[in-house]
Amino acid sequence: MSSNTKKVMGAILVIALVAIAAGLFIHDRLEENKKNTLDDDISGYEVDENSPQSVGLGEIAPDFTLNTLDGKTVTLSDLRGKKVILNFWATWCPPCKDEMPHFQEYYEEYAEEDHVEILAVNYTIKDKIASVENFVKSYDLTFPVLLMEEEGINETYKVYTIPSTFFINTKGKIEKQILGPLDLETLRDYVTELE
Repeated sequence: MSSNTKKVMGAILVIALVAIAAGLFIHDRLEENKKNTLDDDISGYEVDENSPQSVGLGEIAPDFTLNTLDGKTVTLSDLRGKKVILNFWATWCPPCKDEMPHFQEYYEEYAEEDHVEILAVNYTIKDKIASVENFVKSYDLTFPVLLMEEEGINETYKVYTIPSTFFINTKGKIEKQILGPLDLETLRDYVTELE
């Protein structure tokens, strides 16, 4: 091997090692930042009535009927008189995974006292039933998990981002629409504001 070839190979090796080290450093920083962000602030943001994603704040929530994971049928309008937290999620969605323990804790601790029903609508059109069952079991979810097995309700509610959560008052009107994950404190605050 010539002297020039050795120099070129050495330079390539040094560049490759520097690139790998830089990549590992950046990856570690991003992971640490991601973990800190999720631990410190899990709250999504509120959609205002002028947003293209707004469904119609202050208006009656579009009605639907969906099957639950355990084979029952739920119709939204049958829940009038109760406050409803309507959440769209998927098993493969990291922010959905982050918020589900908060939804479960809220359901166990406050839902009955606050007269609230949680309806968690799974994107079953992109999930397998077995994945949903495993997810529900691993997170010990006890609130109703509804199966969106075909397009429709997601379009009606303009759900382009998951998780997306709607807070519906006792009269069936949408009072808040949130994009992104929610924590327990935020859930309590938003429910308290509902009629």
